Amino acid sequence: MTKARLSLIAVVVLALLEVAVLAEGYSGRIGGRRRIKDVRSNEEVQGLGRFSVEEYNRRSRRSGGGEVEFLAVLVAERQVVAGTKYYLRILGIENGRKRIFESVVVVKPWLRSKQLIDFSASRLFPSRISNF
Repeated sequence: MTKARLSLIAVVVLALLEVAVLAEGYSGRIGGRRRIKDVRSNEEVQGLGRFSVEEYNRRSRRSGGGEVEFLAVLVAERQVVAGTKYYLRILGIENGRKRIFESVVVVKPWLRSKQLIDFSASRLFPSRISNF
């Protein structure tokens, strides 16, 4: 075998190993969702939760809807797309009652862009949200 051919094989093997490592980091799926650890102490994630609620409230005011008060992001996942898509489970107060909301935000840092894709009340009603 020639040196050029061996070099090409080495490059291909290294590229395949890199793809395998990246896929493992994304729960075995490239582009898959990954759970974010230590959500309550993660300032970026809590800031995205606040942004979600503020943007929802801004849109809601236009249509005459009620407002939500942000308390905390409870659970978050991230997915690499054309930017980073965040799936957030947010604890908030609506009409004087604690509720959980589901939010999807896309962040494109190179454009300095954050976009709220979805914000809706969750069907989840955990029994221990009173300690927040």
